[in-house]
Amino acid sequence: MSGSVAEPLLRARELRKSYGSVQALRGASFDIAAGEVVALIGDNGAGKSTLVKCLSGVERPDSGEILIDGRPVVLDSPTAARQLGIETAYQDLAVAPDLDPAANLFLGRELRRPGLLGALGMLDKATMRTQAAEHFARLGVTLQSLDVPIGSLSGGQRQSVAVARSVVWASRVVFLDEPTAALGVVQRERVLDVIRAVRDDGVAVVLISHNMPEVLAVADRIEVLRMGARVARFAAAEVTLEQLVGAMTGALTQEDDR
Repeated sequence: MSGSVAEPLLRARELRKSYGSVQALRGASFDIAAGEVVALIGDNGAGKSTLVKCLSGVERPDSGEILIDGRPVVLDSPTAARQLGIETAYQDLAVAPDLDPAANLFLGRELRRPGLLGALGMLDKATMRTQAAEHFARLGVTLQSLDVPIGSLSGGQRQSVAVARSVVWASRVVFLDEPTAALGVVQRERVLDVIRAVRDDGVAVVLISHNMPEVLAVADRIEVLRMGARVARFAAAEVTLEQLVGAMTGALTQEDDR
């Protein structure tokens, strides 16, 4: 059964993207409403990463349309996407290993000290540290220390900081690419709780994951990509694991009502 879609906050229509002779997207569409968790799933090579890059400003589609609140937008850089309230946590983390967790949280958004010192480029490290500790506590992110380079923390803790950075700054849409891949059981559940809390705040959450039980546990809807196009949409409460696998492999077909 197709999942019903509320009025979309973010909509992609018929996106196409090629790299030389390789067609990564073949008319891919995608929709997500405010306060909704949508899982984007598909086998390797289905086009998930390319679609996310187009919707987060990393890549420009060759054709198609991206709309925010029903208005066409051009996402020609990650900065342009961030200005529209779109944040992304990539699977490769993109953290600065030599900086501490607070500095990573404020990376690119550093606070300067008031007055002349700020004008001279001095950072307000104390305020950033205090605010970072508050954000981490609110999100349930437990770190062994806030005083050490993030590169010395465990993979799970680094992942938690990367996810927290995207969640803290996203005002409209956050893309989470395999956010629990490096986490233990307890940290994984905390990330899922964070996703639910962000959704309840009205932010749209796009979850890219190969973990089907996790997808079914946290998503409101599931959109399936195969061979560069959306082939199915499901309400998470009404779909089975077998149906998801069937849609991903092509064994189950569903009309895509764009």
